[in-house]
Amino acid sequence: MIGWGILGTGFISDTVAAAIVKSPGSRIAAVAGRDIGRTEAFRARFEGDRAYADHADLFADPAVDVVYVGLPNHLHHRFVGEAAAAGKAILSEKSLSVDMAKSQALVEAVAASDVFFVEGLMYLAHPLIARFVEILRDRRLGTVKSIHASYAADIWQVVNPEGRGTLYNLGCYPVSLLQLAVQTVAGEGAFRDRSQTGTGTISPHDGNVSEAALAVRFGCGILATVQAAETYGMLPDFTVVGDKGSLRFLDNPWLPEAGASRLLFTGFDGTREEIVVESDADAFLHQVRMVERSLAAGLGQAKRPSPRPADSIEIMEMLTDWEADIRRP
Repeated sequence: MIGWGILGTGFISDTVAAAIVKSPGSRIAAVAGRDIGRTEAFRARFEGDRAYADHADLFADPAVDVVYVGLPNHLHHRFVGEAAAAGKAILSEKSLSVDMAKSQALVEAVAASDVFFVEGLMYLAHPLIARFVEILRDRRLGTVKSIHASYAADIWQVVNPEGRGTLYNLGCYPVSLLQLAVQTVAGEGAFRDRSQTGTGTISPHDGNVSEAALAVRFGCGILATVQAAETYGMLPDFTVVGDKGSLRFLDNPWLPEAGASRLLFTGFDGTREEIVVESDADAFLHQVRMVERSLAAGLGQAKRPSPRPADSIEIMEMLTDWEADIRRP
């Protein structure tokens, strides 16, 4: 049984902890947070073994096999680096960080310590995404021509102002799925071979990007559009279009639940197929299982579709270039 150490006691840590305790292969060995009263309450709620007020005590705990970094994204590079130096496997919440310097420092620290690391883009571990990849590979779409993605949610009131806005809160989801799709149909390196132009709106509340749009042309010929907004809706959409048909998610691809999730293939010859993917668990529990399998196999990184460190860096490159476009005078 894998012993988890959880950094942070906020909403997302609560969600991940709930997934950990559902798996017979995992348990919560320790929790660390600044407020020991809150941390102890968190530990008791999930029947963890120990609560610490100092993260260094969690890193030193021999019962902790893997650390979940559930802290705000501008802190990820620091705590991932310390966990890696302590020899712990790591699952760190999305986004990887908030700029390229911190992102590079994070992956370099992981590589230097030779520990398992995966970014917490939990939806990529769900069977829905594995089925999506299978369909892209079976060529029923023909040659992929365009990809259209958007994710909007009314969350601006609760976001961390240090998190640098909607690109890193929400945009990382459609960008990461775009990265997977382009890589799947065009190969390693295809995602980096691109030109892109971004625009957006700067929020007067915190000076961060609150709404954004991106147009991309990849060297392989695929055209893509991506939009993200944290000021309205709950509106997820992802569609891949080939010269033989289109493939669209009918349910939120970035928050797949237990039960049935659906994709729709529409052929340009008039065929139409609703593809149903059944799952016994939500994305967070599948993410826990993915970490368990990876550690059992002695891997240093996750297997695709979950992100490898190199994939996480490619995602951050697109996000930070997009932000740079928006902030350019």
